[in-house]
Amino acid sequence: MLPTQADRAAYLAAVYAAPDAGGSDAVGEAYNHFRSKIAAADDPDDPHDLEELENAVVRGLALVAVTAEPGDNAHRIFESLNNTGLQLNQSDLLKNYLFMRLGDKAEVLYDSVWLPLEKRLSGANLELLFWLDLVQTDERAKQSDTYVGQQKRLEKLTTPVEIEAEVLRIAKLGDVLATILDPTREPDAEIRRRLTRIKAWGSTTAYPVVMRLLARRSQGKATPDQVARALTFLESYFVRRIVIGRATANLNRTLLQAVGAIADAGDVDLALRDYLSRGRKYFATDKQVRDTAGSVPFYWQGRGNQKKLILQWLEESYGSREAVDPKNLTIEHVLPQSLTDAVRDVFAAGLPEGADVAYEHERIVHTIGNLTLSGYNSELSNKVFEKKRAKLAESGLLMNQEIAAHETWGAKEIAERGAALAEKIIAIWPGPDESLVDKVLEEPSAMRSLVASIVAEIPAGRWTSYGDVALVAGTYPQPVAAVIASYPIAGAWRVLQAGGTISPGFRWEDPNRKDDPQEYLEAEGLNFDDAGHASPGQYIAAEELAALSGLEIDQDAAGWHGNGTGGTGSVKSQQRDFFQSVRDLGEMTSSHINVWPKAQQQNWMDIRTGSSRAPLVLTVTSVTTNVGCGLYINHDKQLFADLLARRDEFETALGTTLDWRELPTKKASRIVLLSPGDFRDEGEAPQLAEWLVSTADRFAAIFRTHL
Repeated sequence: MLPTQADRAAYLAAVYAAPDAGGSDAVGEAYNHFRSKIAAADDPDDPHDLEELENAVVRGLALVAVTAEPGDNAHRIFESLNNTGLQLNQSDLLKNYLFMRLGDKAEVLYDSVWLPLEKRLSGANLELLFWLDLVQTDERAKQSDTYVGQQKRLEKLTTPVEIEAEVLRIAKLGDVLATILDPTREPDAEIRRRLTRIKAWGSTTAYPVVMRLLARRSQGKATPDQVARALTFLESYFVRRIVIGRATANLNRTLLQAVGAIADAGDVDLALRDYLSRGRKYFATDKQVRDTAGSVPFYWQGRGNQKKLILQWLEESYGSREAVDPKNLTIEHVLPQSLTDAVRDVFAAGLPEGADVAYEHERIVHTIGNLTLSGYNSELSNKVFEKKRAKLAESGLLMNQEIAAHETWGAKEIAERGAALAEKIIAIWPGPDESLVDKVLEEPSAMRSLVASIVAEIPAGRWTSYGDVALVAGTYPQPVAAVIASYPIAGAWRVLQAGGTISPGFRWEDPNRKDDPQEYLEAEGLNFDDAGHASPGQYIAAEELAALSGLEIDQDAAGWHGNGTGGTGSVKSQQRDFFQSVRDLGEMTSSHINVWPKAQQQNWMDIRTGSSRAPLVLTVTSVTTNVGCGLYINHDKQLFADLLARRDEFETALGTTLDWRELPTKKASRIVLLSPGDFRDEGEAPQLAEWLVSTADRFAAIFRTHL
């Protein structure tokens, strides 16, 4: 019984008690570890202790040989036998399968070819390599079935010579993957730049296409310039999809099928562009980029790091000579996400008389024209533009200096900057071949019909959100809201904001109709709490809505849509897991909160601070991507007024501005503090949990004596 070749010499040294046994390698460390334990267990006064150990080893252990029959899934067999041991991955099984069939050449080929490959790629990346190789010819292959799929292919090779050629081929592909994972290995400057960006993008869905492109070059079937242009089209495809709000729709399948489209093409760059231009692949045209830059909530699209990268690359296009470390930057809303009284007053001043301030704010606050990068997010936070302007002017980022050149920042400035950034995006990232684009796919009439058919399925006494309708329709919330607001749609009043509140921009189709939409919904059987939130128990999530409509939803997009009350099962479980981490951290570190409640699959956590007059409520949202901490004051407007009178005292103690929501038409009032961030992002979640716990603790310390 021998270990892998890399460890074999050290293993044999230990078996034969050679002078070099017990070196600093992994086998030597294990050998020395057990020798140490045996020495510690040897009691000089007990002549039998080592004999008992010897008996346990010699008589108590058994060697079991398992022989797999043709057609058996060796991976599954090993899992069943090794349920308490180190996981043997699919690359290990394939390596064993290959070298078992090499015969006398196995040792030489391992030392000269396979061992260098293992040094370049980890076990997980070797498994990725085998899967990437498999999908070059079978786009349906799942990564979990790599061993089975490769074994079927390798069974057709009948001689050691063919197996040797296969090992050499895999090793060459390994060089390609090593370059994708570490672009500094790439000698061509422009290809290296594009590979660096694709790696930073963080999506392995691009790897099969990239591998085929680099493999074509290594075979002499594509020039470096063609590969660089093809990689540019791939990057452009990713960026433009996010800009128009189609970040994930059918992405995996599209890119796997792209491998076949460029497999035998003469010009790989043109072939990839042509393929991405045809059909429903959402390679946005210049017109679509211009049309959506001012309406798509860019802040909601794609992954957090991807949105940040687009802004970072836009900043690079300004040609700044000052290097700015992107690690210290976060996405900043110039017009704040939260409408404090001060922000509301300034923002409203730039709107037409009679405009719905809250609706106009929600319409543009998350668009790309209002977003930038900043290292001062916590300092800028919810401040009015006049106070933010000085910090932005001092920034090393030219885009921030450009924003600071404005005297005011409102709807007009955001729209103008969004249009300017759209032109930059068009110039930096080339679009599809528009002669091949199917223009009828995105017709407004088609979208209107689809939204109307979905909304019509919502039963009386039930409700859903704009985000859920968007998920079923394969779009995003803003166009859904625009369609519902602009056209007669049956049941439109049953589509509410995230959290179950009626949109401030909701208008009846009939301008003469003046009845209260909440009262009408209540007459239909929908229940509301005192704060105007529809009952979560009457909510219809995207999956149920899709089933009612006879449609399917994009499961990749489902994880990034969602809403504050229900949403997909994935989002609900993420809410529970996140609040569990908040509870665990609170129990360990909180000084002023004694009891942290059990985590639930919901978007809020109620914390009792010794007073029933105003419990603390922690919230997360997957639509506006922020977390919040605040006091929920029910049936006590006088308490809210008393606290508001001491506003300066509380905000000074907390060191920040609070959002004071009197809600004069409701029985409840709220005092809220928000922090941007996506609780579903594994990189952000720990910091968000710490912020919630520390903020809740400070709220409890400062407000408790006044409740």
